[in-house]
Amino acid sequence: MDGGPFESLYTHGFVRVAAATPCVALADPAANVRSTLELARRAVDAGAVLVLFPELGLSGYSLDDLALQDALLDRVERGAAELLEASRSLPAVVIVGAPLRAEGKLFNCALVIHAGTLLGVVPKTYLPNYREFYEKRQYATALDARGSSIQIAGTAAPFGTDLLFEFAACADLCLHVELCEDLWVPVPPSSYAALAGATVLTNLSASNATIGKAEFRRLLCASQSARCAAAYLYAAAGYGESTTDLAWDGQAIICENGEVLAESARFRYRDGLITADVDLERLRQERMRLTSFHDCARRFGRRARRLRRIRVPLELPQRPIALERRIARFPYVPSDPANLDERCRELYSIQVQGLARRMQATGLKKLIIGISGGLDSTQALLVAVKAMDTLRLPRANVLAFTLPGFATSPESHANACELMGLLEVTAREIDIRPAALQMLRDIGHPYARGEPLFDVTFENVQAGERTAHLFRLANLEQGLVVGTSDLSELALGYTTYGVGDQMSHYAVNASLPKTLVQHVVRWVMRSGEVAPQVAQTLASILACRSSAELVPPEAAGAQAASAEATVGPYELQDFNLYYLSRFGYRPSKVAFLAHHAWAHKDRGEWPQSIPLGDRHEYDLPTVKRWLEIFLRRFFQTSQFKRSALPNGPKVGSGGSLSPRGDWRAPSDAAAEVWLEELRGNVP
Repeated sequence: MDGGPFESLYTHGFVRVAAATPCVALADPAANVRSTLELARRAVDAGAVLVLFPELGLSGYSLDDLALQDALLDRVERGAAELLEASRSLPAVVIVGAPLRAEGKLFNCALVIHAGTLLGVVPKTYLPNYREFYEKRQYATALDARGSSIQIAGTAAPFGTDLLFEFAACADLCLHVELCEDLWVPVPPSSYAALAGATVLTNLSASNATIGKAEFRRLLCASQSARCAAAYLYAAAGYGESTTDLAWDGQAIICENGEVLAESARFRYRDGLITADVDLERLRQERMRLTSFHDCARRFGRRARRLRRIRVPLELPQRPIALERRIARFPYVPSDPANLDERCRELYSIQVQGLARRMQATGLKKLIIGISGGLDSTQALLVAVKAMDTLRLPRANVLAFTLPGFATSPESHANACELMGLLEVTAREIDIRPAALQMLRDIGHPYARGEPLFDVTFENVQAGERTAHLFRLANLEQGLVVGTSDLSELALGYTTYGVGDQMSHYAVNASLPKTLVQHVVRWVMRSGEVAPQVAQTLASILACRSSAELVPPEAAGAQAASAEATVGPYELQDFNLYYLSRFGYRPSKVAFLAHHAWAHKDRGEWPQSIPLGDRHEYDLPTVKRWLEIFLRRFFQTSQFKRSALPNGPKVGSGGSLSPRGDWRAPSDAAAEVWLEELRGNVP
């Protein structure tokens, strides 16, 4: 790669922000200005365009009655003027705290500074005056402010809590500022700001350290960012504040839509700086989908419309800046083992409950399922058995069928038979080859005349025969056909339409992506849900390559027998599915994220259950090639299959492709818009 615009985070809707925690020099504004400028320059050098500092950072927070001394307040104002002048060479917005006099009162304020301009001053609204806090002794609340402007060292600036800062160079970046206690109240000012369009919410804080308080702050910041579908930056006072009665940990946090992107080390004895790359396009996309967010904005629109909007003439960095944010290779799979176990347990429970409830609703006591020896049918069989146990019905009521065809391998057939026996279901076998061969004769297919033609018709005749047998068996046995196809196959159209594996009476795997199926099976092995002998068979199934086993490998080559040789690596295609369907990203951004995540084995995190030998790398041309295939298959050639999906439970926030759920699309759309965007913007 040449390091051009494609590789810069600012090309793809990200913005780098920073939260700084300087060692404060109590009652020494000159020293605090120097440390503020040093940290701001470090942030700019790192590519950040926004730097947040703690509450009352120019003077120190723990001044008590020293905050009412004119000599100190005069020096704070001179310090603010010095900072303004020095900021002319800083291509970033700097947000610092200071005690400021106005209207015969003293306010605890945030100064928003850019390139020598004081863009605005925000006073603190909610002053704590309980337990160790006595702020009302020194400061006036913003509720008592009468004017809309303030004079600082001869400079006039907008003054109030009604300020939003909009960035000319980035339409998705809108800044709001609040201070410490403002976040701890039932309705923070940032909530109204978000409803008015603010996407980056900031909080200058002091917040002394007590046991357990750091986790509470983290929860507050994360929940506010989630509730507002915004980024939330928080910077608290640290080393240098008075320890007369309190201690200070200097906690800094950057969150985005409920996720903590970065957090500082606490109790540092030196200056600290954290940065994070905020995905503004993700926030915009999230708000576009949240109809209740806009209903709430309409409900409180009068207050939101009164906010003043200040234009910020900030220019985004032109040099390439590499994305430093961790992009998970497996967005459907938590990298933390504890979280992964909990995710698997929960989705398994959802599948089981869905199937059990459907059986109760229909009054049927039997389940019909085809078992191939592959992962998808294995997972569906595990769910079926658990549903029977839950309903206190005999496992023999699960009628499991192996349906060997022209390319069924001895390994998968043996695994299927062994698994059915160990799970004590009713195991039967129907050889579909005679029926498939008869259909091939009836339609005049060359294979019936002895010609080695292994085309789509050859494959679909087998898939159709299997499903047709299962449905007729359901009629005969008065049972319910359990579907086995997963989310990844449905996204890529890698299912046989109509009387094929696309259809069933209830599709338990319909919103379970391929990259997650293996982890659910592994969880079942570890959880004690099955006997040790069953776990051994599951391990054997996990070791097999994913294949529909419809074309004999000796006829088409072993590589062609792999599903991934046709539709692409499922790990990469699941990545594409997540970001295109969940967030509506441009294909070029999906390629950028995929290249960032997959280019090197040591970047990001791998689930521990994936063997070292299975950890792949994908360069940008490979990412682009498989993404093109995904775009065409997903948007153009396979939607008609998803429009006719059977019922099945949604298991994750990543979404489902049911026409009654997360994804509704026309069956006759073209993919050219997405393909053109990819080809025109990815080198």
